[in-house]
Amino acid sequence: MGDLKRKRGRKPKNAVAEASPAASASTSTALDDGTVVTVPTEATKQDSQTHRRGRGRPKKGGNVPEDDRSDIPASPKRRAPRLHDHNVAGDIIAHNGHVIVEGMAAPPQVRWEGVAAAAKAASSMDAVVKVFCVHTEPNFSLPWQRKRQYSSSSSGFIIGGRRILTNAHSVEHHTQVKLKKRGSDTKYLATVLAIGTECDIAMLAVSDDEFWEGVSPVEFGDLPALQDAVTVVGYPIGGDTISVTSGVVSRMEILSYVHGSTELLGLQIDAAINSGNSGGPAFSDKGKCVGIAFQSLKHEDVENIGYVIPTPVIMHFIQDYEKNGAYTGFPILGVEWQKMENPDLRSSTGMSPDQKGVRIRRTEPTAPESHVLKPSDVILSFDSVDIANDGTVPFRHGERIGFSYLISQKYTGDYALVRVLRNTKVLEFNIKLDTHKRLIPAHINGRPPSYYIIGGFVFSAVSVPYLRSEYGKDYEFDAPVKLLDKLLHAMAQSVDEQLVVVSQVLVADINIGYEDIVNTQVHAFNGKPVKNLKSLASMVESCGEEFLKFDLEYEQIVVLQSQKAKAATKDILAMHCIPSAMSDDLKT
Repeated sequence: MGDLKRKRGRKPKNAVAEASPAASASTSTALDDGTVVTVPTEATKQDSQTHRRGRGRPKKGGNVPEDDRSDIPASPKRRAPRLHDHNVAGDIIAHNGHVIVEGMAAPPQVRWEGVAAAAKAASSMDAVVKVFCVHTEPNFSLPWQRKRQYSSSSSGFIIGGRRILTNAHSVEHHTQVKLKKRGSDTKYLATVLAIGTECDIAMLAVSDDEFWEGVSPVEFGDLPALQDAVTVVGYPIGGDTISVTSGVVSRMEILSYVHGSTELLGLQIDAAINSGNSGGPAFSDKGKCVGIAFQSLKHEDVENIGYVIPTPVIMHFIQDYEKNGAYTGFPILGVEWQKMENPDLRSSTGMSPDQKGVRIRRTEPTAPESHVLKPSDVILSFDSVDIANDGTVPFRHGERIGFSYLISQKYTGDYALVRVLRNTKVLEFNIKLDTHKRLIPAHINGRPPSYYIIGGFVFSAVSVPYLRSEYGKDYEFDAPVKLLDKLLHAMAQSVDEQLVVVSQVLVADINIGYEDIVNTQVHAFNGKPVKNLKSLASMVESCGEEFLKFDLEYEQIVVLQSQKAKAATKDILAMHCIPSAMSDDLKT
């Protein structure tokens, strides 16, 4: 699909207020607060009789906000009273946001429907806040220290229960989070209540009562249809004030969430989503929130392709937090499957012509019900919804979607009725769903990385952030093939299994000849398999044998004399200013 990243785009233009059709001639002046005031000048007799349209009227066909009704001709009831034919030097004064016309024969009538629409739009935008975050990321290559802190700004919005939603990547590894309301000069300290890395949503709270004065939470709407208008509101780069971009829903499907390394339901829109828009709401034409802006497609062949987290995913996150008091994640079925579109493949499994489904290639050993479903089983339906041979299920009128959407609607610990075909027999199982346990996790959920040092050998547990730290953003191409194979295809055999590597060797006399070992997996220690980093540290620390023997990838062997290695470790730690030989999580 391409590399999905946030990118810079065009700055939206400010809307221009429509000039009154009753005005003879005018000059538009922009005040400091952005309000456009139309000042009448001396009218000619011809203009007084002709009633021409104001020159500030926007042209048809442009992107007009929902509340802008300038394209509707003014009816006699809506038209402002005509000025007297004789010249009147009317003074227009901006006072408290209202325009007062003095010297007129009659006061202008108020367009109440326009006022109501403007008030509704202003209320929605007043719920959008700017998020300021100071991040302090771990240094996965030097896990005993952290990187230099940096600051970022993004968007968020207020929901019910005195809470705020934004993107997870906006507050990842946060040290401090502050929020600022629209039109305010005060930043309020915020607390992070929950971070959903998979769905890229975070929930914040503010304890200061002053923050909640004069704001109303946004209302969530239903999932929009294709071609429905959407408006993305936020604080992107290019300015400090709120920004609005408009577009339509152009696609709806299961897509890849870059931050969470997962696949969930997403909306594709053609409104510009720039850096800083992350976490901002996407409103429908009815003023309801239908999603959260979170990423865009960066590619030389595409333009204005943005992605929005839809309301089903948002509500799953909120209800998960309210139900469990914390974010527990999106469950999985725990299988890898293949399509059954080939007729010979279907025939070999004993499927009748009217049966459809997908074949199980293999099951996750860590899944709660991994012993129930078996390879070569054909999944016919999930919760009584039939699955097609291409793995899709009916979604809405004229639409189909991957059946993983049905699984994502469940919560951790829920059960689902799965009907399978096994050896020409149809069986039904009530399967318990749980979260995905990866051998190489996509995130470490805010915890500092683990490490263990002995004799200058630095042992680490591999994760996606670790690979990104070692090999850059193109780690999928630059990392060793052995590690990439484990990342893409290996399955954890137990919940606590980790991939342990020698990340580097801190050169000392004790490890002469081993200096070139980098990011090589450790299989065993003194003949015992290495299950995870904690078990390795425990075995080494309690070892009473004369030698420490590590079996590595590619049939490499590292042998150290036990007493010498432990004595040399203290000097190596002091030389490199490392506070401890192991991370805190390994000491417990």
